[in-house]
Amino acid sequence: MNIIEQAQAAAKEGKLLESALNNLKIWAEADYLPDWVQASIAELVAQEAWEELNDRFYQNLAFGTGGIRGRTIGRVASSVETGSPGSNGTPEHAAVGSNVLNDFNLIKATIGLFRYCEKYLRESGRHDLPRFVIAHDVRHFSRHFCELAASTWCKLGGQALIFDGPRSTPQLSFAVREVGATCGAVITASHNPPHDNGFKVYFEDGAQVVSPHAEGIVGLVNEVSLEEVPAFLELDLAPVITLKDTADEAYHKLLEEMVIDHEVMEQEAPKIVFSPIHGTGAISALPVLKKLGVEVVEVPEQMQADPRFPTVKSPNPENAEALSMALAKAEESGADVVIATDPDADRMGVAVRNREGEMVLLTGNQIGAILAEYRISTLKDGEILPEDGSENAVLIKTFVTSPMQESIADWHGIKTINTLTGFKWIGEKLAGYEAEMKAKLFEQEGLAIDYDACDIWTRADLLLDYSTYFVFGGEESYGYLASDRVRDKDANAAVLMFCELAAYLKANEMTFPEYLDALYLQHGYYEEKTVNVYYEGAAGAQKIKNILESYRNDPPQDFDGVEVSGFTDFGKDKIVDADGKQIPPQDFFFLELSNGYSFAVRASGTEPKIKFYVFGRSEVQELEELPGVKEDAAKVMQDILQAIEADAGRRAEG
Repeated sequence: MNIIEQAQAAAKEGKLLESALNNLKIWAEADYLPDWVQASIAELVAQEAWEELNDRFYQNLAFGTGGIRGRTIGRVASSVETGSPGSNGTPEHAAVGSNVLNDFNLIKATIGLFRYCEKYLRESGRHDLPRFVIAHDVRHFSRHFCELAASTWCKLGGQALIFDGPRSTPQLSFAVREVGATCGAVITASHNPPHDNGFKVYFEDGAQVVSPHAEGIVGLVNEVSLEEVPAFLELDLAPVITLKDTADEAYHKLLEEMVIDHEVMEQEAPKIVFSPIHGTGAISALPVLKKLGVEVVEVPEQMQADPRFPTVKSPNPENAEALSMALAKAEESGADVVIATDPDADRMGVAVRNREGEMVLLTGNQIGAILAEYRISTLKDGEILPEDGSENAVLIKTFVTSPMQESIADWHGIKTINTLTGFKWIGEKLAGYEAEMKAKLFEQEGLAIDYDACDIWTRADLLLDYSTYFVFGGEESYGYLASDRVRDKDANAAVLMFCELAAYLKANEMTFPEYLDALYLQHGYYEEKTVNVYYEGAAGAQKIKNILESYRNDPPQDFDGVEVSGFTDFGKDKIVDADGKQIPPQDFFFLELSNGYSFAVRASGTEPKIKFYVFGRSEVQELEELPGVKEDAAKVMQDILQAIEADAGRRAEG
C-alpha cells in the first residue's frame, strides 16, 4: 500500500481522525513542496505513528487574534526532520504538518498579514509601503523564522526590519512605534516548553492586534493556500534592513526612565542575583542595571542563550524550580534579591529575604500589588499625581488578577479597569486613552503633538489633563507594565522597578514581606491560587472543549457543600468596564462561592491547558493575627482547589 492507502486504512480502523486524513492527503500529494516533506510523512506512516499524525494534521494551525503558536518539534520526529542537528540541538527542519509551526505555516501567516496591512494602508489613504519590524528570542528555529518572515515580506513588496540577534518581546513592542512600522512580530513561545515556538503579531500602535484588525488578519491568513508557499521558501535577505545600535539605545533610555526616585537608587542600590533562564532578559536589563549602580551577580550557567533551556524543567519564572540555581547563588553571594525573566523577557519572577534572612518566593499577584503601591505613592510624593488621587488616573489589571490591586487603587483615589486575560486588552485601553487625549487637545487647544517624542512625565501631564493617565498594569502570570511607551508586559522594566523598590525598602530598613504584611493590615489578607490542568493533542483539545461547554450548559451548583452563589458567563452576559466599554464575549466564567471565595475558568490561549483562578479575602485587625489568618485561608483554599480539579476531571470526559 502507498502512503494514502495506509492512512485511509488507519482511518477506517479509527486510528486516524477523518480531519487528519484529509489534511495529510493534501500535504502528501503536494508535489510542489520539498521532497523531504513527503519523505517525513512516509516515514511516520510506515512507523504507524497515528497519534503523532493526528496531532500534526487534525486541524490547520489556527492564526488566532494574537498570532500563532505551536510545536516546531514533534513528539515523534522523523529522521528527515532531525537531519544533522545543530550544536544547540535544533533539528534540520521544523516538523511537517498542518497543525505545527513550520516554514510553510509561517509563510502563510506572513502573506496574510502583509495583505491585510497593504489593504489597511490603502483604505486609510496612505501610499507608503507596509513596514514590518521583527524580533526573535532564542528558541529552536527563531532566527530562521525571523529571516524567513522578513524575506517573504520583502518579496511581497514591503519593507522589513530585523535586529542583529535575539531581542525581548517588550523591545519589539517599543520598536514598532520607534521605527514607524505598520506592524511587528516577535518569534517566540514565551515560557512554553522547548519544542514550541510562535509568531506574535503587533499593530502600528505597538500593541498586540485586537478587533477589528485581528479578525481582518485572521480572515486573510486563512485564505492563503498551501500552493502559494513554495515561491517564498528560499531566503533573500539582501533587501532586509538590520536595525542599528540606536534602536537599543532608545529602548535602554526608556528603561532608565522607569526609575522614579533616582536618589534612593544611588544611595541604596541593591545587590541582586539575576538570571535570564537562557533567554533574552540580560540583553537590555543588565546594561541599564549596571549603569544605575545595581550590583548584579549572574547565574553563569543560565546566561548562555540555549533553546533547550537545559538547566530547568520549564523556563518559567513562575515556577520555584526555575529559580533554584539563582537561589543557590544568592545564598553564596549574600544578595538581597533574586530576579529571573522568561525567555522572551516579558515575565519576571522574584525571591526576597525575610527578617530572618531566608529567601521567600513572591507570587505574581504579590509582586503586582507591591509595585502598584510603591509607584502610586512615589508618583504622589513627586507631585505627578495629586495627593488625593485622580479620576483621570488608572490602574489596569485582568479579571483573573488579585482584587487586592483594585483595593490599593481605590485607597489612593485611582480608577481600576478590569480586562480579559492578555496584555493585548491593556494595550487596547492605552491606545484609546492616547487617541482621546489627542482629540481633546486639538479640540480645546488647537494643538497636535508628536506623542512618541514626549518623555514619560510630559505624557503623564497630557493624559491627566485631557484623558486618562496609566499608572500601572499587570496580570497574575508575572507580567507588569508602567509606561504606555511599551504596549505589552515588560520584564526588563519590571526588573528596574523592582530594584528601585528594593532600594527604597533597604533605605527604610524594611523587608519585602513586612511591606506586604503592612498592605494586608490595610486592605485585608488576600489568598490566590491558580490550577493548570493540561490536555495535550487532539484528544486533549476535545476535553478542554467539554469542560468549557459543560460550564456554560450545566454550571456547578456547589463544591464539597460550598454553594455557588453567583455565576457570570462572559460569553453570554453583557459586561462593561469602569469606562463604560463593553467587554468582548469570551469562553470565560466567573463563580462566587457562599464562603466568600470566588474563582474564574478559562482555556489558555497559548498552551494546551485549562486554567482555574481562585481568590479569597480575610479580614485582619492586628499584625499578630496574620499568621493564623494565612494558615486558615490556606486550608480553605486547598479544599476548594481539590474540589475544582475533581469536578474538571469529570467534565472533561463529557
